[in-house]
Amino acid sequence: MRKQDKSFSFFSGFSKSEFEKFLIYFVKRLVAVLISVTITCYLTILIAEMGGFIDTVVISQLKDEIRNMVRTSPEYASLSPQQQEEIMAIKLNLTIKERGLDTPFYIRSLIYLKNALTLDLGRANILVSDSGSRRVQAIIFERLPYTILLFTTATVLGFFINMLFGLYLARHRGSLVDRTMVGLTFLSSIPGWFYGIIFIMIFAMYLGILPYGGLVSVPPPNDPLLYVLDVLKHALLPILSWLFSGLWLGVYANRNFFLIFSTHGYVTVADAKGLPEKRILSKYIIKPALPTIITNLSLGIIGSWMGAMVTESVFNWPGIGSLTYKAINLKDTPVIVGTTVIYAYLLGLTMLILDIVYSIIDPRIRTGLSGGS
Repeated sequence: MRKQDKSFSFFSGFSKSEFEKFLIYFVKRLVAVLISVTITCYLTILIAEMGGFIDTVVISQLKDEIRNMVRTSPEYASLSPQQQEEIMAIKLNLTIKERGLDTPFYIRSLIYLKNALTLDLGRANILVSDSGSRRVQAIIFERLPYTILLFTTATVLGFFINMLFGLYLARHRGSLVDRTMVGLTFLSSIPGWFYGIIFIMIFAMYLGILPYGGLVSVPPPNDPLLYVLDVLKHALLPILSWLFSGLWLGVYANRNFFLIFSTHGYVTVADAKGLPEKRILSKYIIKPALPTIITNLSLGIIGSWMGAMVTESVFNWPGIGSLTYKAINLKDTPVIVGTTVIYAYLLGLTMLILDIVYSIIDPRIRTGLSGGS
């Protein structure tokens, strides 16, 4: 058996050779992630611009705007129709050059790609932030905290509720609670926004104890503490709708996942020896499943940052989902590309962090990277 060099220790038991192997692997993964992000961004640009067709639509809109401006302006009222047409053509050409629409699309698409990869997201064509800015970064990061407050909270709560309940059912397979939960799994086929409508009817319309939607009451409370409590009150119904929708299938999936580990021979032996339940759960079930648990939680959190279009529309919640929906309807390409780029970077960064975490918590991965033996 090859003797490993233990002269260099890193990250909880990394040997020097293991660290060198991991470093090479990490660089390869980094290159792969950057290539994936680049391809994703460029495809988004092509799709959002419809291969350059959107330029034709934009130019047509500019023509209409300039024509209406010239014909309704007192400054040009005394000019003949021919002179007005000449001024319209001059203004249109200047606007097209100013926006770079006179450059071939394939060249501009590469410029868009370079700007996107450097997070120079530019200015929105139509949408503006609440502060009046057209900068795409300002528009997105103004909405992102509200999406995190709502959907990341729901995702994290749902993850731990589903995991703990699923773990309980895996250890009590065949019980009445287990059979009941399995039978109710079909309830997750109903989307969260539909439960949201039902909850609005119950808690807002009939009982009147929770608001219909929105971020905060009008007028908003002046006291900072009351303002925070009011926002949480408005977030309660959408969070509950998401939790309720994902509960049944989430618990069932976790139950089946942990059931794989619960039926292993070493767990049966631990049960036979009379080991405490907490020790069996932590050492023989949760610990082997830890990489998958961390992956699901991490990807769930990152995915929640993109919000949900329909749910945000139902509750009139000013998040990333409703922003993306508006950008698609208005064909505001910079905002569409901006949200995609930020999500692609967050997802790529998450995958790289997960590679590091896996190598720390699971010695089998370090052994595989260093060639085993």
